[in-house]
Amino acid sequence: MKRSHLISIFTMIVILVVTGCGKTVETKTATSVSAAPTAAASPSSAPSPAASPASEKAKLKVGISAGVEEEIWKKVKEVAAKDNLEIEIVTFNDYIQPNKVLADGQLDANAFQHEPYLNQFKADNKLDIVKLANTLNFPIGLYSKKIKNVSEIKEGDELGLPNDPSNGARALILFERAGLIKLKEGVGVKATVRDIVDNPKKLKFKELEAPFIPKALPDLTAAVINTNYAVDNGFVPTKDAIFIEPKDSPWVNLIAVRTADKDKPVYQRLIKAYHSEEVKKLVLDKYGSYIVPSW
Repeated sequence: MKRSHLISIFTMIVILVVTGCGKTVETKTATSVSAAPTAAASPSSAPSPAASPASEKAKLKVGISAGVEEEIWKKVKEVAAKDNLEIEIVTFNDYIQPNKVLADGQLDANAFQHEPYLNQFKADNKLDIVKLANTLNFPIGLYSKKIKNVSEIKEGDELGLPNDPSNGARALILFERAGLIKLKEGVGVKATVRDIVDNPKKLKFKELEAPFIPKALPDLTAAVINTNYAVDNGFVPTKDAIFIEPKDSPWVNLIAVRTADKDKPVYQRLIKAYHSEEVKKLVLDKYGSYIVPSW
């Protein structure tokens, strides 16, 4: 009897041990299986290369001057669309509003001005906007309805020029290049009519809003007209200007943005579109006689 009891007890112990090991194996297997979906789910939750920020759909609203630049920016818009960047073009007929509406957030960028104008305007109006990239150089010219050559300007004649500080200085520098006046040494892009130190023909200078100078031209002997306004009024700069800036002048136009935005990746896509070969070809083929790409 004792031997039988011992055998029974031993048998029960073996059964219990085997059963316990079976539960342990079963538990480990279940844990392994339940973990598998989590591991498999990780790759599907990671972003794919196609979803990188550079190719995500984006939109920018850009302010430009009405006229010749509209066609150029249509080409920029077309190129940008290939990079999933939509550009909304807003046109302006003055040089005041584009910077103000950019600063207050109604635009994402503008493209109508050169750097001396931008620097002066933002200083005068306390705006936090900066240059993003170069665009085009529009050499300005001196135009007239009355004479064909600068040499025909006589004593006491009245000449027109833009009344904003930077374009006014640019016009005065052009007058100096043409041999009509001499400016104070070193005054450069900050020149005003008060900086004229030699005016042998006693010329008179009428400062006007840039967009209105073409309309005032018949009442003046000659006037400096910004290229976009000259073209809008039927002038061909290389043919009709009686004196014109050299094509390598430093007055290069630019794209401006708010300072806080300048490092956002989307703006690199804007630069890429503008500085494309397609845009350069359009400029050179259609406007190369008076517009110079600056990239």
